Amino acid sequence: MRIKSTTPRSGVTRRTRLIAIASGLVAAAAFAVPSANASDAPATFSATQLAKASDSVLKADIPGTAWAVDSKTSRVVVTVDSTVSQAEINRIKQQAGSNSGALTIKRTPGKFTPLISGGDAIYSNSGRCSLGFNVQDSSGNYYFLTAGHCTNGTGTWYSNSTRSTVLGSTAGSSFPNNDYGIVRYTNSSVAKPGAVGSVDITSAATPSVGTTVYRRGSTTGTRSGRVTALNATVNYGSGNVVYGMIQTTVCAEPGDSGGPLYSNSGIAYGLTSGGSGNCSSGGTTFFQPVTEALSAYGVRVY
Repeated sequence: MRIKSTTPRSGVTRRTRLIAIASGLVAAAAFAVPSANASDAPATFSATQLAKASDSVLKADIPGTAWAVDSKTSRVVVTVDSTVSQAEINRIKQQAGSNSGALTIKRTPGKFTPLISGGDAIYSNSGRCSLGFNVQDSSGNYYFLTAGHCTNGTGTWYSNSTRSTVLGSTAGSSFPNNDYGIVRYTNSSVAKPGAVGSVDITSAATPSVGTTVYRRGSTTGTRSGRVTALNATVNYGSGNVVYGMIQTTVCAEPGDSGGPLYSNSGIAYGLTSGGSGNCSSGGTTFFQPVTEALSAYGVRVY
């Protein structure tokens, strides 16, 4: 009598069933993976959408905010100081509407304020600032540049706190929108070197993002950091909004306003406008591009 073996059949059946189950799992995975990748893929925003997102931050009008387009990530990076609440951040996003995804929110300690209180200290009747760069016009007349929020409403400038040694008089001022001013020297006996500390300034330019830069001011001396954004807009509050600023990690404190931003090879970059934090904890600081001020007043560094 022949004995019929059923093992092979049951093995085939079991293998067939396992293959079917495995195939089902692979198929499920094949459907799941594209779905996950699609949801995680970052959105791409056009130049028009980024411009609209930037405009929405301005329209939200929240003091303590600064923003600039990051070309590497194609996002509008909005830096908010410690005074900005979550509700105000939500208001910015609501203002952006369908372009809110183009916004990246970053917090920074302290409060954005114009740093009134340069290389060397300069004094007006309203306070102390810092001299930016000594400059000349085509006729050889001497001036110096400083921050516009320092020169606004001021006349005479002095080199000492007792205000006994006159430097000159304000000849032009632009703040808000910009933050630069120019003072014409009236004291011919005062030395007017074209240097910042020991660095001879020979040209002016706009730095690139990532550039190492130096700032000199009458409160905190010489400090360094790097450029994190160009063409930043800053809302200091009370309607004081400035545009086209250089954003950096260089620390600054009240009294440093108007002081020079430059390279250690002698390139003039900017004038200290304002920011948050201090030179103990760090912060975010903004600078008026000096090339714009030079062009506005028809002067040059030397």
